[in-house]
Amino acid sequence: MKSVPSQRWADLHVHTHFSDGSFSPDEVVQCALQNSLAAIGITDHDSIGGIEPAMASARKTHLEVVPGVELTAEANNKEIHMLGYYIDWQNSEFQDRLTMLQEVRRKRAEKMVERLEELGVNISFPDVQELAGVGAIGRLHLAQIILQAGYVNSVEEAFQRYIGDNSPAYVKKYRLTPSEAIEMIVEVGGIPVLAHPSLLNNDELIPQLVKDGLKGIEVCYTNQNLDTSCHYQNLAREYGLIPTGGSDCHGLAKGAVLMGKVKVPYKWLERLREAMGK
Repeated sequence: MKSVPSQRWADLHVHTHFSDGSFSPDEVVQCALQNSLAAIGITDHDSIGGIEPAMASARKTHLEVVPGVELTAEANNKEIHMLGYYIDWQNSEFQDRLTMLQEVRRKRAEKMVERLEELGVNISFPDVQELAGVGAIGRLHLAQIILQAGYVNSVEEAFQRYIGDNSPAYVKKYRLTPSEAIEMIVEVGGIPVLAHPSLLNNDELIPQLVKDGLKGIEVCYTNQNLDTSCHYQNLAREYGLIPTGGSDCHGLAKGAVLMGKVKVPYKWLERLREAMGK
């Protein structure tokens, strides 16, 4: 067993290949250990498949694996991502609802492939499915296939030109309301946390989210400057929210491994546990 690092840090926003990350749960754990992290949050989109294998991989190490999920909601035509920590991921009703959301993702991706074809971007939906593998299909998978097919020079360009919000091949899908996402997390004993509010860029929504039961906010995030992090730290204090943070690591799916680029104090994780009596 490896010794626990003297300074304890956590990355509470990590994806595996059970959603749109490229790393297996074991690879995620090994990467976390290489970056001397004390804890990671497995927060796949609409999927809990990576939690158990990550826990198994970390069992004989000092690394703590926090069971989590990332749900997509919408308010005022704005996409809102809600993280849930310490969820009862083995709850069968919760798993059934995630399966439904994954099917919605699959059907949406099929429609987007059809729209891309109309635009002269000929990619194969089976190729998208093969890339996603066991994971819940997301736009990042589509972007990677568009890149592999040579229509763009980067994942970012694929989003900007074709599949980003309001882009020509974009297809809206059924999304939870923020209150439904929060309720879904709370119903399985989890702590709901607003993901990357700096990307949302709509702080006016936060008071209503707090009324709906929001308990935390992602203060630290990849490619975010210090002033922005301080701003959300102040908002966390103002609304009595638990600060969290993470890299949003997707392995190599976004071109670079982000694990370790954003680390938050382990005491923030302790506050999450205190909020649910753990």
